[in-house]
Amino acid sequence: MSLPAVAVSQTPEERFREYLASRPRPQRFTGPQREMVAHIFARHKHFDTEELIDDLKRAGRRVSRPTVYRTLTKLVDAGLLRRIEIGRRTVYDHDYGYPQHEHLVCGTCGVMIEFQHPAIEAALREVAAEHHFRADGHTLVVRGICADCNAARAAKRRLVM
Repeated sequence: MSLPAVAVSQTPEERFREYLASRPRPQRFTGPQREMVAHIFARHKHFDTEELIDDLKRAGRRVSRPTVYRTLTKLVDAGLLRRIEIGRRTVYDHDYGYPQHEHLVCGTCGVMIEFQHPAIEAALREVAAEHHFRADGHTLVVRGICADCNAARAAKRRLVM
């Protein structure tokens, strides 16, 4: 399922610039940061840091490893990306310009399937209200085995028998 983008009042670059300017010690928006933001938000894709570094190199963009790590942290703090911990792997996902959504993650091939379900949102609102809790967001990751890996496993079993 591909999630539709939602209307936002600022581009990711404008929002990131605003974040950097509003810090207790304002920071400037650098060329390498601009390249990263443009690259990351050109398409909706989950990625880890190493994948991003490789993608940037393939695209001919020169961004140092420390700049990538620092900028990813700032993009999360600015509300542009969200960090998803999957075992030992940290994956980044767009948190700005996309609706709230959840993930199914295959433990065999690593595929991430995005989904939305109104009952999950309703249940989370209900639980938060019961506890007088004001939720700012959430991340739900369901681990398991995808249909393709399940089918391959079943086919392998049939061959053995």
